[in-house]
Amino acid sequence: MSNGQLQLPKTLVPTIFLFIVAIIFISKSTINIDAGEAGVLWKRFSGGVVIDKPPLGEGFHLVAPWNKVIVYEVRQQELFEKMKVLSSNGLDILLETTAWYLPTYEDLGKLHKEKGENYLDRIIKPALRSAARSVVGRYTPEQLYSSKRDVIQSEIFEETRKILKNQYVQLNEVLVRDVTLPPTIKEAIERKLKQEQESLEYEFRLVTAEKEAEKQRIEAQGKADANRILSASLTDKILQDKGIEATLKLADSPNSKVIVIGSAGDGLPIILGNQ
Repeated sequence: MSNGQLQLPKTLVPTIFLFIVAIIFISKSTINIDAGEAGVLWKRFSGGVVIDKPPLGEGFHLVAPWNKVIVYEVRQQELFEKMKVLSSNGLDILLETTAWYLPTYEDLGKLHKEKGENYLDRIIKPALRSAARSVVGRYTPEQLYSSKRDVIQSEIFEETRKILKNQYVQLNEVLVRDVTLPPTIKEAIERKLKQEQESLEYEFRLVTAEKEAEKQRIEAQGKADANRILSASLTDKILQDKGIEATLKLADSPNSKVIVIGSAGDGLPIILGNQ
């Protein structure tokens, strides 16, 4: 020690320097990949992007400091897309869609090498727009507004998936959230649908009334046929027997006093009650 100053051992300075270098080296060589992510390894001195091995999974990894890891989200992601397309008769249709997609895990290296981190804008959005224009162009506004919503949704999904085949991404679903027509076309379609509904209701009422009338005719005819058969089967002897049965039932009634005073012109007794 001289002049009151502390002098470090000569071997300590290199040790401190090496320690600092080691810390920097380690900090540059470690990477942590979170849940739902995967890493693509890029080697500076040996071939660039690694495509012949699986990507780096979740967790802690040691990587040479001169190499690089590009982290991708590999969970299902959601794309909201609003676009203008043309119907079969050339009218502007505003279509709102949602696409569910994710990169193909085992092909993550190829995706990075051929498409890049911005693969959503480079391949998925153009594919979805192209498919939507192709599908919507087959239908009229009336079909898009009413009965064909589920059909076009399925067709857009299938066409988009075909375009994205071999593009290292997986398309899970395409949903059509809304179809907006020009106001004048929408009003005209609604008027037409209302008129068709009223016409169907009127036809239903006519059919119902006709069926009811037919039912009443059948019932009336049945009653007429029954009465005709009954009239043909009622002979004088049967009528006399029926009359005698009725007379005996009245005579047995505890609520009346019955007096037989003679015989009617048809041979039946005359019954007088207590009144």
